[in-house]
Amino acid sequence: MKPLLVVDSPKRWPLKIPETELVSSYDYLADPKLAEGAGRKVFNLCRSFRYQAAGYYVSLLAEARGHRPLPSVSAIQDLRLAPMLKIVSQDLDELIQTNLRRIKSDTFELSIYFGHNLAAGHESLATAIFNAFPAPLLRAKFERHGTWKLVSVRVIGLGDVPDSHRNFVVEQAERYLRRAPRKSKAAAPTKYDLAILHDPNDPLPPSSVETLKQFVAAGESVGIACDLIRKDAYGRIAEYDALFIRETTNVNHHTYRFARRAEAEGMVVIDDPRSILRCTNKVYLAETLARHRIATPKTLILSRDNAEAGLRSLGFPCVLKRPDSSFSAGVSRCDTEKDAPGMLASFFEESDLLVAQEYVPTDFDWRIGTLGGEVLFASCYDMAPGHWQIVERDASGGVHQGDFTTVAVSAVPPEVIKLAIRAAKTMGDGLYGVDLKVVKGKPVVIEVNDNPNIDVGVEDAAIGDELYRRIMQHIFWKLEAR
Repeated sequence: MKPLLVVDSPKRWPLKIPETELVSSYDYLADPKLAEGAGRKVFNLCRSFRYQAAGYYVSLLAEARGHRPLPSVSAIQDLRLAPMLKIVSQDLDELIQTNLRRIKSDTFELSIYFGHNLAAGHESLATAIFNAFPAPLLRAKFERHGTWKLVSVRVIGLGDVPDSHRNFVVEQAERYLRRAPRKSKAAAPTKYDLAILHDPNDPLPPSSVETLKQFVAAGESVGIACDLIRKDAYGRIAEYDALFIRETTNVNHHTYRFARRAEAEGMVVIDDPRSILRCTNKVYLAETLARHRIATPKTLILSRDNAEAGLRSLGFPCVLKRPDSSFSAGVSRCDTEKDAPGMLASFFEESDLLVAQEYVPTDFDWRIGTLGGEVLFASCYDMAPGHWQIVERDASGGVHQGDFTTVAVSAVPPEVIKLAIRAAKTMGDGLYGVDLKVVKGKPVVIEVNDNPNIDVGVEDAAIGDELYRRIMQHIFWKLEAR
């Protein structure tokens, strides 16, 4: 079905945008025929979005009908929140100062049409504001008090657009529609649209380009059209039914903002924001595993006041972990008591707490992949040659990894599987990679990772394409349940 352009009065709408259907807000709210078509895109171009105005109700009912409105109700609410505006202004501060450094006056207004501005020099700033407040037509106001600050962002109507800008508005609307998710004519019919967030420049991505192609093919086989997106697609996320993050996650990162935004839009999300929050912080993880009495190496949460005494109680060597460590980065081995003061000082420069753990050397770690409380794969990751971790980072930034073996789940000791599932469930029901060691014949959990590595020829070595199909089938079932 064609996307809908909803305006206050079509008679006053002087622009024609190809491949769209123009309707009034009254017709959209009252005509039962326009309520049909789950997943239909609705571009809400009403002038007023105040609470209970027609523009507000267009987006509200669009969501209730299973349509995809731009702006969404959550975006409308964000525009009203002063704290949200302050956060965006702070996040974009460097970009704002750079873009506006040549402006002579102390006030400046930026018109944003589907994420773009006529002036090429302001394009990046326009896109960033659209990503924060996704709405078709926006106007942002800045004031300079020593430095530039974003003081307001408001939705505007076509009447607020200068005549000289109107052709540009049509161009950007057409461009926006062309970038919308498209189902391949050659592909099997699909029911849902899935955005797969990835970063092609990530040196250690959780899934390679070849692996992403496997996910896309598996999605289409179960009725999901997949679209590979990057971080600049934040403003478009509500166009999809689900989000699958295949990029290294962190709380202080755009991956977390994507997850939060997608969840607020009612989408199915893997990794969901709670899983990112819980798994990426080793302090939270250590506390949670201890509270649920899940076997781990002896683990302590340390502050500056008790750190040296804590390490002595663990004994040397021991392992120090920054709360947000990942891929072996931010994890160090303290070999002697003499090394402790210097290493602790370095760790406490970035965090008031750290995690210290008993050092338990093994030839390999188990990585048990789970999804929705069930095991997906089981891999053995060997230590990097001559190193005590599975990943070694050298002084020049190079990365060296150990070998791997992926086995049938039936070949894994039952006690390892049982403990991995218990540990994963303390984090949620998402996609996790549980790292375990077997020490003196008993398994212990090292950590639970959100966003685990899944790569062609590694984690899929035991069941092949079935691994990708099971993940996509899980997303499909979650969408059906929704």
